[in-house]
Amino acid sequence: MSKKKPQSGSLGDQLNADVLSKLKSKKTELKQQAVEREEQEKQRRIEERKRAEANKSFEELLNESELDWKSYKK
Repeated sequence: MSKKKPQSGSLGDQLNADVLSKLKSKKTELKQQAVEREEQEKQRRIEERKRAEANKSFEELLNESELDWKSYKK
């Protein structure tokens, strides 16, 4: 039996250029997908916040108001 001696160098050195370029393109594709997912999640949260604001009752809006209604009372 012959023993294989360990190869020196990095994994990038051992892979051929075609496989390396495919891996790099896949990496950039996955990064782009992650950015798109984050943007979609951000848009979803904004829409959800708008919907919640539109569905608030008068009491909730009054409680959130920064005006001091007691100062207008006579």
